[in-house]
Amino acid sequence: MRKRVSIKDVAREAGVSVTTTSYVLSGKKDARISAETARIVKETAERLHYVPRMSARTMINQKSKLIGVIIPQTGSSSHLMFSNPFYGEFLSAVEYTIRQNGYHLLISGTGPNQDYSSIAQMRELDGIIILGTYPCSFLDEMKTTGIPVVLVDAYVDDHYFHTVSINDRHGGYLATKYLIDNGHTRIAFVSEALRDYGVHMQRFRGYQDALKEAGIGLDEKCLYTCDVSYDSSYELAPEIIARGNGETAAFVTADIMALGLINGLKSIGVSVPDDISIIGFDDVPLATMCLPQITTVHQDITKKGSTAAEIVIEAVEGGPKRDVILPLYIVERDSVRRLEPQELAKGLSICS
Repeated sequence: MRKRVSIKDVAREAGVSVTTTSYVLSGKKDARISAETARIVKETAERLHYVPRMSARTMINQKSKLIGVIIPQTGSSSHLMFSNPFYGEFLSAVEYTIRQNGYHLLISGTGPNQDYSSIAQMRELDGIIILGTYPCSFLDEMKTTGIPVVLVDAYVDDHYFHTVSINDRHGGYLATKYLIDNGHTRIAFVSEALRDYGVHMQRFRGYQDALKEAGIGLDEKCLYTCDVSYDSSYELAPEIIARGNGETAAFVTADIMALGLINGLKSIGVSVPDDISIIGFDDVPLATMCLPQITTVHQDITKKGSTAAEIVIEAVEGGPKRDVILPLYIVERDSVRRLEPQELAKGLSICS
């Protein structure tokens, strides 16, 4: 095995001290080091294929150049839900942004009893992005570490944390109002199990807001729960039909669930949107890779990831507290049809 080139090897080959070599390669300014000496050291390091040790750089700069992304596992699954394309798009944007700024990414899921702060300190993280957490004692412990933290999609009222979010309640309102404006009054709501301070609870409140505004009463028989996954929503389809509530439309709180529900309905002979209209949330690429293409609430997931990365890097480097709310809007595709007045009393044809 080839011996790893050390900073001592570079110094010896360049004919300068280890201290001078360290100053040049770490970018530290020193008036006593001439431009010619700096050039020789850099060319020598490149010629010898020198790669600095992160542990040594940490000792010198007090920075690990590591940014952590923590994804708490809040659902029933113990696995990171990368089957949901939301995570892939978000993490791709985070990784690209931090890499362009000279940092590296560490991804970790956490179970319900795992301490975020222990992960941060064990890995010597410079900054942390936490995606989709709830108020909890672990966040209080994170504050004691002094490590900058950016919360994404988290309804945590604490000025310590930087935040990147959307207005989920408004998004739920937009989705439901869109269905109402297209003539639907029997509207199913499909989400994961609702929890206080969660994004799905906020989207449910938006659903309620739109129904109330239109003078439509909330019918709890039209509320359905499943995991945020394709398989779980696919399996939910027969239950929606079996209940026989006559919904003509459904607001599904994530596109991956909407896709599963659409295909689950198709598998039992129910057409979307002819028999029931579906609107999703997120506007992930898969929303356009299916038939019908999914009408959905668009959020800029790539912008959400890059913004979170920019903020955490700024914070590591001494930047100010920041809170960013990104916009939402409806993208019209093929999974919602306008219901004509004469159809209002019929409901879903398979249930009539």
